[in-house]
Amino acid sequence: MAWHLNCEEAPLDVDIKDGGKVVVLNTKNLPLVGEVGLGADLVRLNGKAMCSPGFSCDSALQVTYIVRGSGRVQVVGVDGKRVLETTIKAGSLFIVPRFFVVSKIADPDGMDWFSIITTPNPVFHSSCRKDFSLEGTVSGSAPGSFWSSSRC
Repeated sequence: MAWHLNCEEAPLDVDIKDGGKVVVLNTKNLPLVGEVGLGADLVRLNGKAMCSPGFSCDSALQVTYIVRGSGRVQVVGVDGKRVLETTIKAGSLFIVPRFFVVSKIADPDGMDWFSIITTPNPVFHSSCRKDFSLEGTVSGSAPGSFWSSSRC
């Protein structure tokens, strides 16, 4: 059995004014992901918006492909050391290991990415907030402390 979902037309899971939009593919909107054991998300960040630092609570890893635009990414390991800090652009692909924290910030023209996640119903946690929801992952402007190694 095959299923189809147009991510461009799917209902948004998050829509933050001047921040960005997120569509999460999980067993609710695409039952096939439960059968194959994978989930996914499509994120569109507006210019200079940031996806706040966070990690997968359910030990999933993420394979992320930058579809449009450019920006910066930082990945921090479980020991708090940066393992990746680089500029990314359309065509870039990177992997975030289990329990590593990732944060992305868009350049002025914005940035879109698609991630495959190794669980059908991904659960993410923000490293900067106790009461995290998916809505808290996208903000309209990036703080100057994006590259800081200090804890929130």
